[in-house]
Amino acid sequence: MTALFALATSLLWGLADFGGGLLTRRAPALTVVVVSQSIAAVVLGAVVVATGGWSEAGPRLWFAVAAGLVGPVALLSFYKALALGPMGVVSPLAALGVAVPVSVGLVLGERPGFVQFAGIAVAVVGVVLAGGPQLRGAPVQRRAVLLTLVAALGFGTVFVLITEASTTVTGLFLALFVQRVINVATGGAALYVAVRRGAPALPEGGLALASLPAYGLIGLGDVAANGTYAVAAQHGPVTVAAVLASLYPVVTALAARGFLRERLRAVQAAGAGLALLGTLLLATG
Repeated sequence: MTALFALATSLLWGLADFGGGLLTRRAPALTVVVVSQSIAAVVLGAVVVATGGWSEAGPRLWFAVAAGLVGPVALLSFYKALALGPMGVVSPLAALGVAVPVSVGLVLGERPGFVQFAGIAVAVVGVVLAGGPQLRGAPVQRRAVLLTLVAALGFGTVFVLITEASTTVTGLFLALFVQRVINVATGGAALYVAVRRGAPALPEGGLALASLPAYGLIGLGDVAANGTYAVAAQHGPVTVAAVLASLYPVVTALAARGFLRERLRAVQAAGAGLALLGTLLLATG
């Protein structure tokens, strides 16, 4: 179950990141964050009411609040980095956030076997190579790297916090809802400040209603990924769940290949193969 849900997390995050990167090239990053997370919050609110999730309210929700404060910073940094590009820098480096939950798991006493340790090493190397790392170039690229490292730290922290925010399915719905409400409040405040300083709040031509489904898919994909990761981490070793969930750059690279016709370089193909090998070692170790 851990492997299945963690791999589902990679798929969902990979597609959401690809879509978020595309939208951020057309609209301000803060707007993408606020609109997508607002749609997700509305849907989650309906789910919480329908499932009676309010009965799960308790002290653990403070972890969701903390995740909601960290999440917008990570998303904003990530989307800005994606807009600066290239995705070959941003996507694999963002996966380095896996170091946070893996470190927490090791501190808490988790000790994967030799095969799983080998799988972790192979998978992480594969993830980095799958993006086709391009770390040389203009100052804009260095800024993209810095933003991506901030995003990676934030994503890894959210991994840890959202896992601790609930122990039941209905509680998870409530935790994700609280996280999204805080996301919207924090992102909305940052957007207000940015607009006061003269930054545009909407893309050129305004926010078309036809684009709202795209924003919704991104927000809901991010929510679903948080949920599947929490389930994966609660039913198995965090070290394994975190590494498998970090394979989303492979999905992003494949999406770019399929939709944008971006050609995979040899290093990316090799990285995808190593990531797959690492996945198999983790799942069978």
